[in-house]
Amino acid sequence: MTALTTAIAGLLIASGVMHAQIDVVVLWPDGVPGSEGWTRKEATYPMGNGGLKGVRNVVKPSLTVYLPPADTASGAAVAIAPGGAFRFLSWDSEGTMVAEWLQKHGVAAFVLKYRLTDTGTDQEFAQSQGRGGGGGRGGLPSQVMTMAAADGRRAIEVIRQHATEWHIDPAKIGIMGFSAGGYVAVQAALDHTAPDRPDFVGAIYACCENPATLKVPDDAPPTFFLHAYNDPVSASSPALFQAWKSANRPAELHTYAAGGHGFGMPKHDQPTDGWIERFGDWLRYQKLMR
Repeated sequence: MTALTTAIAGLLIASGVMHAQIDVVVLWPDGVPGSEGWTRKEATYPMGNGGLKGVRNVVKPSLTVYLPPADTASGAAVAIAPGGAFRFLSWDSEGTMVAEWLQKHGVAAFVLKYRLTDTGTDQEFAQSQGRGGGGGRGGLPSQVMTMAAADGRRAIEVIRQHATEWHIDPAKIGIMGFSAGGYVAVQAALDHTAPDRPDFVGAIYACCENPATLKVPDDAPPTFFLHAYNDPVSASSPALFQAWKSANRPAELHTYAAGGHGFGMPKHDQPTDGWIERFGDWLRYQKLMR
């Protein structure tokens, strides 16, 4: 190998390392508050028969970055919180596939890994899934939900801190979530400070505790609510929408005749199959997407 070839190879390796560092950003580089003692191991696993994957036992929250080309970028950014009952993340169906769609349409996207309850070893998790359970064995759900919500707010803060570097308008940073991830997104709308306030929110079949008793703040961001009428898990969207309306905060609600829960991005030959296009319409109305 010549000296020139060696130098080029070195540059390629170096650029690959740099690219990997840019692609994934750790939210709490100095230690994750409240879960410092967790020893579980993060794992991925196949979900369904379409080659999609899930993620479980998240210990170190992070953002996986999808930046659009500069010539198509709108300046807007979205943190995406996949669902999974706080036990796993539907990583592709409600994460990477959404990010790729947004990226294609000029919106910077960041798939959020937030902290989850302990689902044990691969064997324990597989057995619990076979029984129809969630596979959780450690951590009180309320504690994990609080941690997950903190990770959602931190994601917005980190994106805002990097806005110049990523060519993002710091006043156009939002969060969207699915099911449990919808809880994370809605909590960011309800409970925030200036650095971690989302400028807009997407709540897709969001799960929420006692939505009728929510106190929607005066600065609650514009929010897009969407679900299916026959969702057997979460029916929070209409109540959340009404809470926003009662507080005179901007919101939009979509209720599909059918689609169930957890439909995500894959097509199911259901009315919900085109939901992402309606979200895109709303983003355009908010002047967040071209």
